[in-house]
Amino acid sequence: MPSDTEEASQPTVNGDNVRALCDVVQELPISAVIDLLSIGVCTRCILRLFGIREHVYYRSSLSPSMLSSVLGDSTCSEKHTVDGNFREPVVCSICLGILQFTYYEDKKLVTEKESANELAVSISSLIRQQGFEIDSFSLEVSIPPIVLENDHTVWLYMKRKYESELWFQGKSISECISAKDALKISLMESLETMLGCKSNISAFRIRLTYTHCISSKTVENSVEGCHGGAGNGLNTIDDDIKCSGLPIEAGAVVERSFVSLQANESSDCLKLPLGQSNEPCCLEFLCYRTQIYVGGRYLKYSRNVSQTCWIIDDERMGEASVEEILGSNILPLCRGDNYKFHAAGREDIDVRMLGSGRPFLLEIQNARYIPSEESVNFLETKINNLEKKLVGVKNLKLVGSQSWELMREGEAEKQKQYTALVWISRPLKDEDLQSISSLEDMHILQRTPIRVLHRRSPLEREKIIHWMRIERIVGSSQYFLLHLCTQAGTYIKEFIHGDLGRTQPSIGSILTCRAEILRLDVTDVKMECFLTE
Repeated sequence: MPSDTEEASQPTVNGDNVRALCDVVQELPISAVIDLLSIGVCTRCILRLFGIREHVYYRSSLSPSMLSSVLGDSTCSEKHTVDGNFREPVVCSICLGILQFTYYEDKKLVTEKESANELAVSISSLIRQQGFEIDSFSLEVSIPPIVLENDHTVWLYMKRKYESELWFQGKSISECISAKDALKISLMESLETMLGCKSNISAFRIRLTYTHCISSKTVENSVEGCHGGAGNGLNTIDDDIKCSGLPIEAGAVVERSFVSLQANESSDCLKLPLGQSNEPCCLEFLCYRTQIYVGGRYLKYSRNVSQTCWIIDDERMGEASVEEILGSNILPLCRGDNYKFHAAGREDIDVRMLGSGRPFLLEIQNARYIPSEESVNFLETKINNLEKKLVGVKNLKLVGSQSWELMREGEAEKQKQYTALVWISRPLKDEDLQSISSLEDMHILQRTPIRVLHRRSPLEREKIIHWMRIERIVGSSQYFLLHLCTQAGTYIKEFIHGDLGRTQPSIGSILTCRAEILRLDVTDVKMECFLTE
């Protein structure tokens, strides 16, 4: 990332800019400009109210004294008697300091920047301090509703005062540049230069949130003052703003207020000057990256490792968890704040996950670094070679958010294969092998198992056993391996022993003897996602 001050020089109003400003001002209605200057409107707000988009005027160090000197400059086509003593208001009566780059930090210290370039330096420094590595960015700006209301009020005032003049004919407020867009115009070029990348739709967000103590009170007062707060459909504006917490909803509330003001534009609502505030907005900087996902398939080799961290009465169950082992290795690589673990189903703590592994996603919050394919491959090797062979991974890779949907969709329809070590109360017969293997797509009914009844609803579920096969164990007549493929969500342990008759049929009922499960392994989770290539 380029250094801040070396790559982005401070824009100033040089001779060329003054001449360009003069050319622009010649096209403006001078009386309206003077009117706005007199009520404490900052220079950039004047330019944006007249729809001027050229970024140099928003980035440069402009002031009313500069603007008034241009207005009275003999190089312009007309001369005007202009008070050269106009001073930049401490806080603009419309944008409340946003386009003056003046704001409160931590609601205590007022910060004043000379230009947008200085504000961009602060933003890029914050990104660098937090260690982000980026190749693009998206700039988001949130402003208080009072700024939008001020825009509307000033526009309606100008309409009432100047609508008979030729320059105002056909004008609409939609031609104005919003304070939000003007700020983006001011910052964008400097940020792109300092950060060494372009702005577009990006997972990395720079968010500037402006708030002001009078944001909602002004709307409430204007509505109550004009309409008495009853029978106008607008008496809930303040509550809407307070409750929503969303700038878009607050803006919609102000838009409804604006419609009402247009219908009553001859009322006292449109009196100027605006109620000026000496308090600028509070500004909160936030730089963050939206979630990134690392996906793959995990294997669990231990019968004393849970899938997620499992604590009962402050006591850990098992020696570790898949979630913690994977998270503690992947999170440092991405340099994120935290992580969330998601998997396509789960196995009990005493069940191993073998074969192709179980699909999982690790959702990394606010990653500072997007790992390369090479670094992810190295991480896979590292996890698979940990000293304690508790967990392994396959086909680890960086994936998009669509993988979440693919995993969720496949989870309900997946089939799972198991191998169970089974004991029966009588010797195994040859006909048992035949009777078991002949059963295909067998439907069973399972009531909620007794072992989970304390935390699961007492329901009856129909499941499918797709196929089964018995493998004899040499030297044992009552022990055997049962290989089976079932529908997702089948309780395998209960299917073996019958759960006191709560699962019908069961291996025990099919073989007409007592059956118990001693060991269980998941050997395959049949889903398309994250298969080893």
